[in-house]
Amino acid sequence: MAIAAVAKEPKTARGRKTLRKLLDAARDEFGTWGYHDASVAGITTRAGIAQGTFYIYFESKEEIFRDLVLDLGHQLREHLNEELSTVTGRIEAERMGLAAFIAFVRNNNSLYRIVMEAQFVDEAVYRQYFTDFADAYTENLERATAAGEIRPGGCAERAWAIMGISIFLGLRFGIWDRETPINQVVDAVMDMLENGLRP
Repeated sequence: MAIAAVAKEPKTARGRKTLRKLLDAARDEFGTWGYHDASVAGITTRAGIAQGTFYIYFESKEEIFRDLVLDLGHQLREHLNEELSTVTGRIEAERMGLAAFIAFVRNNNSLYRIVMEAQFVDEAVYRQYFTDFADAYTENLERATAAGEIRPGGCAERAWAIMGISIFLGLRFGIWDRETPINQVVDAVMDMLENGLRP
């Protein structure tokens, strides 16, 4: 069952701007301190917004954290969609998508800390973060299979497997090692995805 975003969509442009400020500040606060040491006061100070305004949008620190996890997933999917907007084949989409993902992680250092901590704060939102990706990914692989771009096989299983590869590559080359050229990483992984491990 999908979890709806906690914050109600503001009706005014000013309200949407305030909500965006709060979510961006929450990303920085949780990314810096972690869930337990972060505070509503820290979020509102970063946002430059009165603490009372926070409670117009969220009831608690947990609610904004939940909303932030879903928001980060949405931002990442939008980034990937934009980067892949001109790609036509599935194999090229895998290549470009992996490169875009690692680049996104390098530019959004708090992503891993926040998403991984979500499993201990709210397991349902943690699952939804990944399930939303997997569902869309499965559909893309099914379309590519129907178009003859990739060979038939379990698309859901493939989606989760490739996501798993991406998660650890993002950790290794997006967080721990930001010096290795992204193309070098992508070339090595795509060779394995396209050709397998069999000699």
